[in-house]
Amino acid sequence: MRLDEFLTRVRDRGEFHSDDEAEQVTRAVLWVVASRVTPDEAARLASDLPAPLDDALRLERGRPESFGRQEFLRRVAQQTGARPRTAEWDAGAVLSTLAEAVPRERVDRLLALLPADCADLFGGRAPH
Repeated sequence: MRLDEFLTRVRDRGEFHSDDEAEQVTRAVLWVVASRVTPDEAARLASDLPAPLDDALRLERGRPESFGRQEFLRRVAQQTGARPRTAEWDAGAVLSTLAEAVPRERVDRLLALLPADCADLFGGRAPH
């Protein structure tokens, strides 16, 4: 998926005012995802995304951190300056678009690595 198409979908789903705002939120959500998965998994996911979105996944993080949905959303909120409820909306806009942009097996793998209660943020896609 091209960058402009990805950002348009995130912007529409998240009801953001601009592609710049959609990109900022996308980068924040991907940054939190990258802190939860292994660097290799983050790099594989980055390879399926257009630049510059892939950069948020390519930061050196070391070992993945273990945290649940509430902490995931708290970190998104911290990155975006939003409230946790808004962060849930933001994460859903980004992750549901991500689920359409990358191969199914990549999404299934990501769902297996993230807290189970985050599956709904991917637009209801559950692993098979």
